[in-house]
Amino acid sequence: MPQEPFSLKKIAVGAYGPSLLYGAATGSIVPVIALTARELGADIAMAALIITLTGIGSLVTNVPATLVTTRFGERWSLVAASLWCSAAMVLALNAPNLVVFAAAIFMVGMAGAVFGLARQSYLTEAVPVDFRARALSTLGGVTRIGVFIGPFAGALVMSFIGLDGAYWVGAVFTVAAAVLSYRVPELMAHTASGPPSAQGAAIVLPPAATVRSIMRSHTGIFTTVGVGVLLIAAVRATRQAVLPLWAQDIGLDATTTALIYGLSGAIDMLIFYPAGKLMDVKGRRWVAVPCMTIMGAALILLPFTTDAFSLLLVALLIGFGNGIGSGIVMTLGADFSPSPGRPQFLGIWRLLTDIGTMAGPGALAAVTAVATLSAGIWTTGGLGLIAAVVLWYWIPRAKPPVPAR
Repeated sequence: MPQEPFSLKKIAVGAYGPSLLYGAATGSIVPVIALTARELGADIAMAALIITLTGIGSLVTNVPATLVTTRFGERWSLVAASLWCSAAMVLALNAPNLVVFAAAIFMVGMAGAVFGLARQSYLTEAVPVDFRARALSTLGGVTRIGVFIGPFAGALVMSFIGLDGAYWVGAVFTVAAAVLSYRVPELMAHTASGPPSAQGAAIVLPPAATVRSIMRSHTGIFTTVGVGVLLIAAVRATRQAVLPLWAQDIGLDATTTALIYGLSGAIDMLIFYPAGKLMDVKGRRWVAVPCMTIMGAALILLPFTTDAFSLLLVALLIGFGNGIGSGIVMTLGADFSPSPGRPQFLGIWRLLTDIGTMAGPGALAAVTAVATLSAGIWTTGGLGLIAAVVLWYWIPRAKPPVPAR
């Protein structure tokens, strides 16, 4: 009997619904974390530090998240992460002091590490290789749509009950994400054992994969393509800071800056599926290299803008470059991840991207402090061009790469 063709539509609600809701939940609180910290007595520097706790929480939880996903499976990990994040939201809105609030924000980062690993691992297993890039680019696009919607939902509720409204929106959305995640079909367990032989001979199972064994056996991948995805993460994280900073530097008001930033994000969200299809049909290099080349070149052009119109053109170019790369980091991680050992590999992969996410803005701040903002932006653009070269050289030219086993 011929096998029914795979369709993304059949898994859309279960695979993407939780990610949309989770993205909206985290997006709803991002604009108000600093404001809440200030209300609890933080100065500006401390408020900025608390914002980074989501990234730090994710960074330190990526490897432990592999143990959770391996032990309980992707579905229950998604449920647990969503409920943990919901608890963090409730704790944040009831925080009596800055220490408790900081702990709640750290918990949000922890939940994000488990949720991100589980959803990537689930789609990698559930989707055929020929559809992998489309599935994962759609996952990235849906999450971005959620993050885009979240602040508007938070603002609506805040208009009635104040800052607490954003956290209530986050709590409700993450509970809804847990409910949808519970309805996701559990994947069949992958075991190394097979049917007993006709002679009844005992089957010797290979040792279980560990983070250490995966790191040792895949060192070549982590030190080549892994460096490329670290640079991608650094450039992406920094681009979110440089647009408003440069807009302020050339004298634009907050409303104009927000509009330019929003239009850049809109372009970013609209092109994720064509990019995924191109990766599936032509290969990963056809997206990874242009993504970093366009973003790097656009960032180098950014300091030459002097008014709203020229800044908008460059911002749209940055959004386009980032948008065509939707899902590229997850797709490359899925391509190179072994089975068994996929959660462990992806945990290390996410650790690399989180290091890049933290290091990129740090490098911008360091160069700006000793030179100028323009020099910091040019440095970031240079990292993008270096990433393009690294990815062009190390990503296999074949389409798509054969998953490691």
